Amino acid sequence: MYVAEVKKVIVVIIGAFLNAIAMNLFLIPADVYASGFTGAAQLLSRLIGSYAPFNVSTGVLLFLLNVPVTIIAWKRVGKSFTMYSFLSVTLMSLFLGIIPIKHISPDILLNAVFGGVIAAVGVGITLKYGASTGGMDIIAMLLSRMKDKPVGTYFFMLNAVIIVSAGILYGWEKALYTLVTLYTSTRVIDAIHTRHEKLTAMIITKRSEELKIAIHAKLVRGITVLPGKGAFTNENKDVMMIVITRYELYDLERTIREVDPNAFTNIIETAGIFGSFRKD
Repeated sequence: MYVAEVKKVIVVIIGAFLNAIAMNLFLIPADVYASGFTGAAQLLSRLIGSYAPFNVSTGVLLFLLNVPVTIIAWKRVGKSFTMYSFLSVTLMSLFLGIIPIKHISPDILLNAVFGGVIAAVGVGITLKYGASTGGMDIIAMLLSRMKDKPVGTYFFMLNAVIIVSAGILYGWEKALYTLVTLYTSTRVIDAIHTRHEKLTAMIITKRSEELKIAIHAKLVRGITVLPGKGAFTNENKDVMMIVITRYELYDLERTIREVDPNAFTNIIETAGIFGSFRKD
């Protein structure tokens, strides 16, 4: 368990560092905007610098934007996921303040593409190990649960606000290059980790009560327990059915291994659901 936690922290650190590199060496110097709260913080930082007598860095604004979202996520999404996501945001804010803003290339297209790729690698590996880069990902997840629509729909809508705002304020050319960054990063993230997919886990175990308590301690998800019997042994077992997102697969797998290493688990891709799949 300790080794798994350390590994997860190391991955979060690497992901935050890659995101900061993408911002300070590619996107910010080229005035191309990132997705999510990072892009919102970037846009706000430029607005404040243009119209206020003082400047606020992108890193500071990113941290401040994520504080209220983290408080909500702690109650609604799950403590483990929220804790690592906030750690990712904190580290990225720190790295944004440490790494100098520097022009690597004068070509805006190269900056948009490479910035998007490097950021996407950071986001992708962070998602793969059960955390997120915070902010918009969490808001999109919460809206998806409330309205029962795909997370990707809300993610697109929220990013569209950033793109349109950038276009109105600073020219549509920058907005179009921002679209290039978003497309590039989305493709790379999908190659590393499909973050908006829902999964159904069918867990066959003799220790359903212990496992139920352990899963609820990690994930805010409803569980259906069905009676089962082994065809060869005739042993009575329970079949636990739980619907999760890809975000939560890492934590679920680790929890099952810790509580019942002998459990048999089948992970199925879920095309869609009706009703709520969170713990009420």
